[in-house]
Amino acid sequence: MESGPKHKLCRRLGSCVWGSPKCPSVKRPYAAGANAKTRRKKLSIYGELMQEKQRLRAHYALTERQLRFIYQKAKKAVGSTPEKLLRDIECRLASLVYRSGLAPSIFAAKQAVAHRHVLVDGKVVNRIGYRVKPGQVITISAERSPSLATIAQNTDVVPPPYLEVDRANCKATLAREPLAEEIPANVEIMRVVEYYAR
Repeated sequence: MESGPKHKLCRRLGSCVWGSPKCPSVKRPYAAGANAKTRRKKLSIYGELMQEKQRLRAHYALTERQLRFIYQKAKKAVGSTPEKLLRDIECRLASLVYRSGLAPSIFAAKQAVAHRHVLVDGKVVNRIGYRVKPGQVITISAERSPSLATIAQNTDVVPPPYLEVDRANCKATLAREPLAEEIPANVEIMRVVEYYAR
C-alpha cells in the first residue's frame, strides 16, 4: 500500500526509506499536512542523529529495544562498531528474506518467518532475528505459502553481491559476510552509532 501510514513516515523523514519509486515522498518530500512552500525546520545535531536512527529502524522494521540490543552487542564485538551493527542487522533472517526478493517487503518477510513459511538449511526457523551465517541456505516453502513462492519466483529484484539467489526454487544463500558499503540501506550508520554513544 504505497500511500499508507508507512509512507507517511517516509515523507516525514524526507525520502523513501525502502527505495520505492512509487513512494509519495519522491514527489512530496515533506511531512503530510505541510506543503512545498513550507520550509523544513532545521534540526539540531541531536535531531539529525535521531532521524537517522529512525530511518534505520524503519528500513528494517525494528523496535527501539531490538535496535538498542543489537547495538550493545556490536559495541562489545571486535572491529568497527558501525560496520558490525549494520552487518548484524542485515544478516537477520527477515532482512535477508526481504533483501533477496523472496518477500516483497520487510513486513512480508517478517510475517513469512513468524508464520513458519521460511526454512534455513531445510529446517523451519520462525525467529525473525535469527542470525544467518555464510553458507546457509534460505528457502521459501512453496507448500506452506504458494502465493509467496510465486512472488519470489517472479520478482525483478536484483540481489546484492553477498547473496546468491535461485529464483526457480525460491532459495537464497548468504555467500559471505556483507561489506557495509554493499548493503543498500540508505542510512548513515555512523550517525546511528553516535546517537547511541551520547
